[in-house]
Amino acid sequence: MRRLRRVKILATLGPASNSEKVIEGLARAGADIFRINMSHASHDLLKETVTKIRNVEKLLSHPIGILVDLQGPKLRVGKFAEGAVQLAAGGKFTLDSSDAPGTQDRVYLPHPEIIESVSVGDRLLLDDGKLQLKATRVGGGAIETEIIYGGKLSDKKGVSLPDTLLPVGALTDKDHADLLAALAVEADWIALSFVQRPEDIIDVRKIVQGRAGVMAKIEKPQAVERLEEIIKLCDAFMIARGDLGVEMPIEQVPGLQKRMIRIARRFGKPVVVATQMLESMISSPVPTRAEVSDVSIAVFEGADAIMLSAESASGQYPIEAVAMMNKVAMSVESDVNYRGIIRAQAAEPEATAADAISAATRQVAETLDLAAIVTYTSSGSTAIRAARERPSKPILALSPNSRTVRRLSVVWGVHCVYSEDAVNLDDMVDRACIIAYQEGLARPGDRIAITAGIPLGTPGATNMLRIAFVRQDGAGSS
Repeated sequence: MRRLRRVKILATLGPASNSEKVIEGLARAGADIFRINMSHASHDLLKETVTKIRNVEKLLSHPIGILVDLQGPKLRVGKFAEGAVQLAAGGKFTLDSSDAPGTQDRVYLPHPEIIESVSVGDRLLLDDGKLQLKATRVGGGAIETEIIYGGKLSDKKGVSLPDTLLPVGALTDKDHADLLAALAVEADWIALSFVQRPEDIIDVRKIVQGRAGVMAKIEKPQAVERLEEIIKLCDAFMIARGDLGVEMPIEQVPGLQKRMIRIARRFGKPVVVATQMLESMISSPVPTRAEVSDVSIAVFEGADAIMLSAESASGQYPIEAVAMMNKVAMSVESDVNYRGIIRAQAAEPEATAADAISAATRQVAETLDLAAIVTYTSSGSTAIRAARERPSKPILALSPNSRTVRRLSVVWGVHCVYSEDAVNLDDMVDRACIIAYQEGLARPGDRIAITAGIPLGTPGATNMLRIAFVRQDGAGSS
């Protein structure tokens, strides 16, 4: 099951893909990590789905990551007396704290925190941005607005506030319960929705305590404004382009995607590009050319992973969507321009021994045309540093921690294998050469680069680079 591409594929599971047979099909087609969306999953369904994924993992003898995506605060209007109203541009409309059924002139807004936080001039986007209101007066438990873009507004439609910083954290009571359930089933990654500030990440990290990776979903303008602070605190992040495109001018999203991928590379944090990548494959066996181009751009830019949402969760062609994404990624990575574009986006290494070793390892491996780079990693940081360099040579990560092995399933170019820690330097060289040979990354007569932290098993202490020769018996010599 060793992948022949570097970018990873994250596939969302749902009604169209909740059987072990389909999950196996998705994994064989190219899915490296599966997303469980807690907006639609109960705790019982979460547990059942994780069990199915782990059964498939055992069947394939290949590590599979699990990402549990927390719902986040869902802001919605109340219900209307007639089920819906038609709002006309230029008219007036009020959102208030009365729970009476809505009319043509007003509707209940069951979120006092919004009414307290909105200022005159702030925009309120309804139903995924299809309708736009502007606050003209705030006070007395109500927001009076002018209708900028009208349309049909029906019961329980969502409210987005691109101009307003809400005083509530990203973690709701439901999210807290879902987070504990995700940790109980040993999810590898926790995705936090609607992050606004660095403190949102800190709150989650206090609960997680290193038991899973924390992934920040960047989908609000407030998060973009404090992007670097948030990225420093999370373990990875997701460019959630759907909500970004609602809350920000949609023409700014492609440039923001490019900027965020480069920031991720600079800070050495895995980044996932998500939303509408192959949207038409929900109902069509083939994507549009524009969608193929969109996936290609994310791969050319060096994203760690690309994500499928409804395409694999509820679409008619879940396995075909993963297979198509796999084909597009492999085609891009074999393109004559790919290496040059990836190299041009390289970030300077930080002034640390670990970063210097990782940068030197890439250069040595490419200069000497080594077969592979082998990293010993306890926490995953050594492998992530190796991936940050985007080497042209395969990266083999060896870890004694099964959670680290699975967590690395979202990281660019890393093929991870569970292995007990080496007992000494000779064992380290032998073990690296034997596993590189067994995994098809090196043949007898090849040389490999080995990086590790000495003493072995010390998290984040990459300080050694060795070049080893793979002997005829598969073992190695320095």
